[in-house]
Amino acid sequence: MQIGANQSDGDYPDGLPGLRGLDHVGITVPDLAEATTFFVDVLGCEYLYTLGPYRDDDGEWMREHLNVHPRAVMRQLHFFRCGDAAVFEVFEYQAPGRRLTPPANSDVGGHHVALYVDDLDAAVAHLKRCGITVLGDPTVSKGPSEGQRWVYFLTPWGMQFELVSYPGGKAFDRQRKGSR
Repeated sequence: MQIGANQSDGDYPDGLPGLRGLDHVGITVPDLAEATTFFVDVLGCEYLYTLGPYRDDDGEWMREHLNVHPRAVMRQLHFFRCGDAAVFEVFEYQAPGRRLTPPANSDVGGHHVALYVDDLDAAVAHLKRCGITVLGDPTVSKGPSEGQRWVYFLTPWGMQFELVSYPGGKAFDRQRKGSR
């Protein structure tokens, strides 16, 4: 597949028509109760609502629409609001052959979720008090991200998250604003 091969020249020069921003991040977890405790009690997210279960015992709906095993069961999914706008959609599946180990950042499909905090040191101390594994000490960025400090941490199920803070902005933002 060649990316952009079917795009007519000039139809959408600015990319996806009508794109307004990120709506939510979907995450699959091994234990929804444990994840709920993490999102609400550790991160301070607001629980919004629950959906499910969903399954298709006879057809291919789960595979065709969700790219999971056709007999997968989405036991439940919870929605959480984090801060002013970010929403996490958190799934628990039962499925033949599912993997229980999250990918590393270096694996294809590896990922992390970065959360902005005002006081990185206070946030790190809070995570440690809650028994969350923090990966090393905060790092001070250089170059275009100068002004930012960050640190990774692991959820109870091993997914990588990141805390970032740049109260004075990042160098690339300051340079961009100065060139206007």
